[in-house]
Amino acid sequence: MLIKRFKKNKMAVLGLAIVLFVVLTSLTASFVAPFNPLKLSLRNRIKAPSDENFFGTDHFGRDIFSRVLYGGRVSLWVGVSSVALAAIVGILLGSVGGYFGGRIDYVIVLIMDALISFPVLLLAIGMMAVMGPGVKNIIVALALVFIPTYGRVVRGSVLSIRQKEYIEAARNAGSGHLKIIFLHVLPNTMAPLIVVTTISVANAILIEAVLSFLGLGVPPPAPSWGNILSDGRNFISQAPWLTIFPGLAITLSVLGFNTLGDGLRDVLDPKLKQ
Repeated sequence: MLIKRFKKNKMAVLGLAIVLFVVLTSLTASFVAPFNPLKLSLRNRIKAPSDENFFGTDHFGRDIFSRVLYGGRVSLWVGVSSVALAAIVGILLGSVGGYFGGRIDYVIVLIMDALISFPVLLLAIGMMAVMGPGVKNIIVALALVFIPTYGRVVRGSVLSIRQKEYIEAARNAGSGHLKIIFLHVLPNTMAPLIVVTTISVANAILIEAVLSFLGLGVPPPAPSWGNILSDGRNFISQAPWLTIFPGLAITLSVLGFNTLGDGLRDVLDPKLKQ
């Protein structure tokens, strides 16, 4: 039923196609990329796009096409890993707080409200300024940023689900709290979580690009879409391709995940089920 609804939703199908394209090109970068993304060639610096260098070269003579492909690996890894870590912690906190309530819920809500009170980008910048640049630090910083999103979504769902008759029946049958949470409560929160995850990955990719652009993300010479953009900003009038192509890669990936998330929301919306 859901597969048929998904196929009928053009937005969801388009988003999935874009996401698969971005993921496959990034994962196969070592086979598709024609050059080593770190190889310097001062003789070929600032070359316009051509048959040899599809996206041109930068001021160090590095092939932009190869760097964009390899940069996709970093951006996707950061996006998926940070969201996965945030989901684990956020779902755990939200389910515990929503199910047990009382002081436990109060403390958890207080922590999430404190985190969510900061603008997402400013919180990420502050975390990176404290921890320093690096892929692992970016993942931790972004995970901290997205934990309140998952916590609030799960808590809201659990607050309504815990009052259902089948939960009361499970309690009367002698099921423990952990069994009820993992077998009866959390499975019924999956629909909104799937939508939140796709949109969060898009946001994580965008924030990682901003951090790398500001010099707080992936340290050069390792390629990421953000630092490729940063390298090209001083040559934007002389060599606009240095910023156009990584910018298009960011736009395409964010568009794909957001479109997929919007489509999944329509597909999984109970009000639209026949």
